[in-house]
Amino acid sequence: MSKNKPDKSAPPVSPQPPATPIPAKPIKLVAIDLDGTLLRSNKRLSTINAQAIADVTRRGVHVVLASARPPRGVRDIYHRLALDTVQVNYNGALIHDMPRGKHVFHQPMPAALAKRIVRFARKMDPQVVISIEVLDKWYTDHVDDKLPTETSKHFSPDFIGPLDAFLTVAVTKLMLLAPPEKLKPIHEAVRKKFAKDIAILISDDYLIQLVDKQVDKACALRLVAEQYGVAREQVMAIGDAPNDLGMVRWAGLGVAMESGWSLLKKEADVIAPANDEDGVAHVLKRYVLDRD
Repeated sequence: MSKNKPDKSAPPVSPQPPATPIPAKPIKLVAIDLDGTLLRSNKRLSTINAQAIADVTRRGVHVVLASARPPRGVRDIYHRLALDTVQVNYNGALIHDMPRGKHVFHQPMPAALAKRIVRFARKMDPQVVISIEVLDKWYTDHVDDKLPTETSKHFSPDFIGPLDAFLTVAVTKLMLLAPPEKLKPIHEAVRKKFAKDIAILISDDYLIQLVDKQVDKACALRLVAEQYGVAREQVMAIGDAPNDLGMVRWAGLGVAMESGWSLLKKEADVIAPANDEDGVAHVLKRYVLDRD
């Protein structure tokens, strides 16, 4: 057969999209969201993901958990991964140093503003569930087991009582919970009235998370990178939801899970396999472990 003629017996080859190139500089810091990203849909940490993180940390790469959860809601996973880094909590409102048992950054919402939002939401729906987080403590006046957060599945409130008794200090995170059809108008009204004063973060359709207007995972990740002396272009951020958008945009290499929200996938540099397919391990292997 002439070398100038195609081999018609060979099966056709489907065109493949170009892969995102390996960053010119090695990744030195990886920020990873938990729910919907590192954890499977059953909220468990897979052996494959855990092993990939262990391999990465042995190379001297800083692995930072960046979650909407409070420190207590991250503790077990943090220890299972044998990490020694700080962690980003409450979507960036808090940076917690677990090995030293201290908070190294806190950006709370003023108490007066939190009180105004609570009264506004309760006027629209007296049954809306209000959860108030201050540092690593949970305050509420009632709990609805049909509207759980991942943290509430494992921890009870530190205090249950009149909300005005708790709204005397700055609030790390304020959460409003209601069935989706009831929460939607509350969400729209709160956004319209308080958009200039707060950041509104979404991860579930029955929950809105409200934090100080300066809070974002990107801002916290920037501070963490500075603490570890890592340049932006050597940071990888992995997430799945709108509350991960800032850090995925900010990082030198932004990764979205295939199982994640469309708006995040549109902004990411890389789409990882789904969280139930160990997508975190996949991108760590490709862009950190196998780069050589």
